[in-house]
Amino acid sequence: MIVATISWSNAADDFAKQSYSRRHTWSFDGGLTIAASSSPDIVPVPMSDASAVDPEEAFVASLSSCHMLWFLSIAAKAGFVVEEYIDEAAGEMRENDAGKSFIAVVTLRPVVKWGGDREPESAELRRLHDQAHEECFIANSVKTQIRIEIE
Repeated sequence: MIVATISWSNAADDFAKQSYSRRHTWSFDGGLTIAASSSPDIVPVPMSDASAVDPEEAFVASLSSCHMLWFLSIAAKAGFVVEEYIDEAAGEMRENDAGKSFIAVVTLRPVVKWGGDREPESAELRRLHDQAHEECFIANSVKTQIRIEIE
């Protein structure tokens, strides 16, 4: 079972006026607690905290992280040595047919630095990323289109 505890409490004088803080915390079973908030692009500061993680950022990061973890495992099993992996992943918000905003596309842009005595050819690198995408639990759980742009 996957558990995350989300905690928020009201400190506003008039909750009904929508001026309450959206800052809250995410706590995980390993003991880590992270400051979270709505995006200041959606709910303006000071009701949002720009220094905290917002759900949309976390969604993009979780897709990128899941892909990376599978990629590292698959690359290691194929005999490759990964020295560094950096992904500047980005999500695109759009409106669906009902006019509701959603994260329609997440683009992963992994840059891999290889070690050891060999590195994959272009076609093998694409296969490693395709297999990582197929295995990622989060990618398999969402309707968001996920693109992988390889340098």
